[in-house]
Amino acid sequence: MSEDEHGREILHPPHPSRHGDPLSVPELPRDDPEAAGRIRALLASPSYVQADSDIEFLNSAGTRGVRLQLDYLKAEQLLEAHRVEHTIVVFGGTRIPEPKAARRAVERLRDARGDGQAEDLERRLRIAERILDNSRYYEVAREFGRIVGDAEETAGEGRLVVATGGGPGIMEAANRGSFDAGARSVGFNIHLPQEQYPNAYITPELCFEFHYFAVRKLHFLLRARALVLFPGGYGTLDELFETLALVQTRTIDPVPVVLVGEEFWKRAVNFDFLVDEGVIDREDRELFSYAETAQEIWDGIVRWHDRRGAPLISRR
Repeated sequence: MSEDEHGREILHPPHPSRHGDPLSVPELPRDDPEAAGRIRALLASPSYVQADSDIEFLNSAGTRGVRLQLDYLKAEQLLEAHRVEHTIVVFGGTRIPEPKAARRAVERLRDARGDGQAEDLERRLRIAERILDNSRYYEVAREFGRIVGDAEETAGEGRLVVATGGGPGIMEAANRGSFDAGARSVGFNIHLPQEQYPNAYITPELCFEFHYFAVRKLHFLLRARALVLFPGGYGTLDELFETLALVQTRTIDPVPVVLVGEEFWKRAVNFDFLVDEGVIDREDRELFSYAETAQEIWDGIVRWHDRRGAPLISRR
């Protein structure tokens, strides 16, 4: 204890987390030898685990709403902290590798001819040859990622980065292109029953894993200034049609939607048939455009925003 010049006691702030003496000490009845065991059982009870440390409780059906909030909030706070304000979202097939990898797969199958199972082998070879042909899109996506990466510093209203689903194939290519340019890029990965790893070219502090597809989809669109879709499967089609439906209904502000590879997309989806059948309007057919090269994709996106009166790129 100390005193001031007037003889009054000077109070010192207490330690923020430690108390001099225990606030309470379990006092066991001397005539109840089983009390200690019961206290140990209480401390080990699942109900005694603090709620925010109780994994079983947090994974229960009743806390799904909380998990949805956390799934959204973690990514949102980190994106804000790293000043990611605008994204160019790139979708595409996970099974479309870079050309040299696709070529090796074809060569292995050709070398395997004569080892039996000829019919299945020929089918696999035909598919591998199609993948090899489509692997040119890997290079287009990589070049496009490089273009967006080079433009990051000149974005009009804020930083502009590539965002992908974080997986292999076309998504890897787009992240890789930004990596080549020394720019940042986002990977929105998803937890799957079969383990999936993020590709090696995502910026580490912008690499996320979501539990809920719905929350992941929300983050794809919250900052999107354009969507670029390369040939792909169910996942790519899912993102395409969800985005088109949201734009069609004006649930979100319109954004340019670019389908890369006109021949592929016209075979995959007959949009003109949908117009002719009257299930979509002719103006709905104008919600997207086609492109073939990385520069064509970029120029189309820039022109779209210029026409809208909100340039994507600063002219200073």
